[in-house]
Amino acid sequence: MGKSIRRVVTGHDSNGKAIVVSDDAATQILERESRPGVTLTNLWLSDVVPAEYDGPVETCTGPFILHPLEGGCVFRTVEFKPEDPEVLANIDGKAAFAEMNADQCIVEGARHPFMHRTDSLDFAVVVQGEIFMLLDDDEVHLSSGDVVIQRGTNHAWSNRGTESCIIAFILVDGVTRQHASGERRRGVPDRTKC
Repeated sequence: MGKSIRRVVTGHDSNGKAIVVSDDAATQILERESRPGVTLTNLWLSDVVPAEYDGPVETCTGPFILHPLEGGCVFRTVEFKPEDPEVLANIDGKAAFAEMNADQCIVEGARHPFMHRTDSLDFAVVVQGEIFMLLDDDEVHLSSGDVVIQRGTNHAWSNRGTESCIIAFILVDGVTRQHASGERRRGVPDRTKC
């Protein structure tokens, strides 16, 4: 079981004063055998930007999906426990991501079974521990306090240490370029036609 995340949500009372409308453990949590050692906790979802701050108190309902809703964003934490290379060698990343409606995000034949890419701009802050961010050919060692801006690139997370790593993510639905059209609007940017 992953670490429980306390979630405090503010709002306004009938006089317009700032109040706490919810203070409890986040409840939309995904742990599964197909992705051992990883716990995802959704903290807030929005299906529009600008996001509503006077809407529902609970937005984390419905199926747990990897990517943000079209035109929206998701705020979540992910806890990565240390990986076991022998277990990883027998994992089907595509099947694991299918449980989050994201099997199309997996990069087939990649060096890590969970290498994936989403059409999103992701902001990540390592809250606790250490982890390696794997890209197609590069890898970057990250530790507590480090920040990553993930811009629609292939990536995977690999905890090769002995302690859990927790990362806070904000994923914003994205496009390659605002004025791109057709197939050039999503997916890996085509640098040959720039």
